[in-house]
Amino acid sequence: MKTIRSKAFTADRAWGSLAIASMNGVTVKLHWTDQPYKWHVNDGEEVFAVMDGEVCMHFKQNGHECTERLQAGDIFYADIGTEHVAHPQGAARVLVIEKEGSV
Repeated sequence: MKTIRSKAFTADRAWGSLAIASMNGVTVKLHWTDQPYKWHVNDGEEVFAVMDGEVCMHFKQNGHECTERLQAGDIFYADIGTEHVAHPQGAARVLVIEKEGSV
């Protein structure tokens, strides 16, 4: 058992993470960031849950770039093949659930 206070978590670099669990090939990590990630496509599904801060999630749908503004408590689901990139608006903490070994 462990309790994680997500608002207290920081990392020494953008997208630094704290591994929380690995369950049947799925990882759960808490990330701290103040910088965008990079455009990418995962080889599995991915769930982003904003724990603290605000994140603009950019994704491509039917050849068009779309953006969702996510606040603490919001969840974004990226299906297999969804090209996306997260842009935090200041410091943010994001819980990411994805296939083990995903980008």
